[in-house]
Amino acid sequence: MIYFQLFWAYLKIGIFGFGGGYAMLSMIQFEIVDHYGWMTTAEFADMVALSQMTPGPVSINIATYIGYTVGGIWGSLVATSAIVLPSLLMLVLVLKFLFKNKDNYIVKSTLSSMKPVIAGLIFVAALQLMNSNNFIDFGLHQNNISVIICAVTFAGVFWAKINPILLILASGLVGYLIY
Repeated sequence: MIYFQLFWAYLKIGIFGFGGGYAMLSMIQFEIVDHYGWMTTAEFADMVALSQMTPGPVSINIATYIGYTVGGIWGSLVATSAIVLPSLLMLVLVLKFLFKNKDNYIVKSTLSSMKPVIAGLIFVAALQLMNSNNFIDFGLHQNNISVIICAVTFAGVFWAKINPILLILASGLVGYLIY
């Protein structure tokens, strides 16, 4: 019975939870703490902190942790599978539709019109990250070496097509030697 409850709780969260793991936290807390009572609010807060420290999406880490706490290894597998299942099915359906209609004019024009929007979103995110929290010498009266390292790395990946891993390692080495 516990496995069915885990599956049902996390399937609902996977279906109706939009906006990423942090947006799902209130739904997860309602199901886990309020509805099923599998843990207290304090335990849930500790579990969220632990899930933030581990690699991977927060919602999946939380599902795995709660599933293990409630139902052992099988519980973690059930909860993790249930939260991923709706997204996986949607991805399969969308990809099947796109591949089936890849020569359709509307699909082609929609996808091609998305490219500049996505590039713009990535560019805005990069601009928002260019601040003194991420670059130690960022500013008008600074030498901006860390910004230059970032720009050279970007140019190397984007235009020179150099392996990003090599550029990250080289950037780390240059940063270590300079700072």
